[in-house]
Order: sequence, then C-alpha cells, then structure tokens
Amino acid sequence: MSKPSRRDTDELATSRIRRGAQLGGLAAKETLRRVTLKAGAAVITESRHEQLLDRANQRLARDFVAVLGSMRGAAMKVGQLLSVMDLGIVDPDARESFRKHLARLQGSVDAMPFDRMRPVIEADLGAPVEDLFATFDTHAFAAASIGQVYRATTRDGRAVAVKVQYPGVRAAVRADLKNLALFLRMQKSLVPTIAATEFIEEVTAELSQELDYRTELANQLAVARRFRGHPFAHIPAVLPELSAGSVLTTEYIEGRSAAEVADLPADERDRVGEMIYRFYYGSLFRDCAFNGDAHPGNFLYRPDGRVSFLDFGLYKRMDPAAVDFERRAWLLGIAGDGDGLRDIMEAYGVLRPGSTVSGQDCLRYTLDAAGWNFVDDYVAVRPIDVSAALLGVINPAAESFRTMRAERLPPEHLFSRRLDFLMFGTLGQIGAGGNWRRIAAEWLDGAPPSTELGRAEADWLAQPRER
Repeated sequence: MSKPSRRDTDELATSRIRRGAQLGGLAAKETLRRVTLKAGAAVITESRHEQLLDRANQRLARDFVAVLGSMRGAAMKVGQLLSVMDLGIVDPDARESFRKHLARLQGSVDAMPFDRMRPVIEADLGAPVEDLFATFDTHAFAAASIGQVYRATTRDGRAVAVKVQYPGVRAAVRADLKNLALFLRMQKSLVPTIAATEFIEEVTAELSQELDYRTELANQLAVARRFRGHPFAHIPAVLPELSAGSVLTTEYIEGRSAAEVADLPADERDRVGEMIYRFYYGSLFRDCAFNGDAHPGNFLYRPDGRVSFLDFGLYKRMDPAAVDFERRAWLLGIAGDGDGLRDIMEAYGVLRPGSTVSGQDCLRYTLDAAGWNFVDDYVAVRPIDVSAALLGVINPAAESFRTMRAERLPPEHLFSRRLDFLMFGTLGQIGAGGNWRRIAAEWLDGAPPSTELGRAEADWLAQPRER
C-alpha cells in the first residue's frame, strides 16, 4: 500500500465511519495502555507505576488534542468543553498537564497549510488575496472549531482578523452531528433527558448555523450595535465587504488571553471575571439571547481595561417565556423554595404528568447544577466544582441524576446549561471569584448594582439608544 500524500493527510475526514473511528481508535488505544499498566503493576514498584500512569495520561492528553484538533468541526467543541473542567478522567497528579493540552483547543490547533485555504478566500470573495488586502500573513494565529484565523491589513490600512472555513468542514460537521445523534440514541436508556429527538434536532439546527459565516456576521453586527458605548464589553467591528459564507473579516484585537489573565493579581482576575459574568448572563436575562461559546478562547482582556468578546457563530435566542422560567427558577433556588420550584417545573413541562419527584428533589437538582449563583458570599469556582455539577446532571451514578432521569428539560434550556458550565469553567481557569448572587440580583429582581462595574453598566443602560 502506498504511503498517503501530504494532501491526503491534510484532508478533513468527512465520512461518519472515518470520523467515528478516530475517537473509537483513541479509546481502544488508551484501554490497551491501562490494561498493560495494570498487568505490570504486580512486578514494579508503586512509585514507578504512578510514573508510567502519568506518562500514559499525558500521552492520552496529546492524542486527545491531536484527534479532536484534526477533526475540527463539532467534535472540537467537545474538547473545548472538557478543557475548562476537571472531569477526573486522569489521575490528580496528571490533570493539570491534561488540561493544558486540551486548552490548546480553546484557540489554537495545528494550522492547515495556506495553499489549502487560499482557494476558499478567493472563491468566496471573488478576487486574489493580494488584491483584496494590502498585507496578509499566511501563517494562521488562531483556530476555531470550523476555521482558522489570519492577520491582515485592508487597503485603507485597518488591522483585521480574517476567519476562513476549512475546506470540506461542512460535510465534516454534518458527519459529526449524525454521529452525535446516533450516540445519544444509543445512550437513551442512560441519558433520556438529552437523547430526546427534539434535543438532537435543536443541537443540529444551532450548530448548522455556524456553517454560514453570513449568519455569524449578522449576529456580531447586532450584538455590536446592542453594546455600542458599553463601559467594559467590546464587540469587534465586522467588515461585510470582506466577508461571505466561508470568510469573516473583523477588527483585529490586541489583548491578554485567558492563560495570561490567570497570572494577574487576584483583584484584577475578579474584575475580568465579573465582566465575563455580566456579559453572558446579562445578555441572557436582559436580551433573551446569548453567545453559546463562552469558553476561554473567546475573550481577550484589552489594555484599556475592557474585555473583547469573540465568535458569534453559535448565538442562541430564547423565547422570553423560557427566560422568565429560568429567572423564576433562580429566585426560588435562592429562596430555598423547593415546593415552588416543583410547581413551576410541573407547569412548564419539566416534570412529566404524575411525577413522584419532590420539591426537595427539585431544589437539590437545581443547587447541584448551579448552586454557585445562589450563595450570598464571595465564591471562586474551580474547574473541579464545574465538573462535579455537570456530572450531577449527566452521571447515572449521581443521586440528582437518578432522581430526575425520567423528567424532561426542554431542549433550548440545554444551551443555557451549557452556558453555565462553559462560563464557570472559564472563570475557574482564570481564577476569578465574586458574589455572583448579588450581581445576578440586578437582572433577576431589579436590585441596585452592588459593584463599581454594575454602577457603570447601570449608567450606560439608562442612556437612550437603539434597541
């Protein structure tokens, strides 16, 4: 058999079988490693065994990043979600190394060669790259789940970031979504809440939106208009004349990454964390819409003290009635009113007719999933706390899961739960804390702002503007 060419190895795997086999092969490879290590444990010292296990875990992390990074598409989002959590899937001594490897998926993976990306730009924008831009750095500086990003300058001298879709990625994402649907249906006996047909359809519809950058351009324009003049949240400008279905050109932003923010003094980390919290949750409760990709690769902390938020491909708009349900559930959770929670869950259709779930069960489930929002004190959430909350929702061994497993959370609320886990995973990664309950009280029940940032935002909200 001939050796695959460079072009062959650069191609995105687009068939369901090939893409599913990559993850399956990785799982088999890791299982073999661990069986081998266990078999050898009787004849090597415990310390030596731990060293080997750590090495195996680090190899797993590298392999996991390589597989998910090369797959890109919807599969890469799995790695982005895992990268902000500590799921306990590796030994404690190796978890930090594992997380750091996964963190590459937040904004950078191995770049596809530019000679593969150039035709996408030129076909979409209708001219040679050299005619479209004054300068264009052909080395990608960042990668998203379905494309990679280049620095350039426009003919009138503006510094821009040009996001270009990977060739073949649309077929790849469709394959990922079919594999996801198959996986969830196979797991229906264990995870009935997320395996429902309507949830699969919701995920497919939302992720499919990302495949057309014109949708992302429209989202970003709308959010930039909404946040114009905001005291701390900045949305990069978009350039429609240099954008199309597979190319999106935006203002280039200089700023600190999440990893760099994590090295700042505690008070500065807390300030950045509050800006992130206010942007995502404030958008949900005030505007009934939010950016669904709240992972650490999608913000930059600017030298002027503001935070720039990036990537509006997965932008979720919720029915005001759904947001009002979330608001009431939060307030009842804060009040510790389990019976009240049960009443609104039953009325909203979360509990099936005749459900035996108690008010205390509903309260425990809500606190397990997002209890950090309900504590009237300074709370610094760690990645391990976020993973514990997630596992309480999806792990069949968890008491909360066993209680609620037969109930049904309407599909669109799964995206707001994803927002919870991603955002608090991000806050945990940068080491930020705050009194989240006091901040949230501003949009939950109209409480006056409790922080300097809150007062600045209230002044901005009081100004007349286009809505």
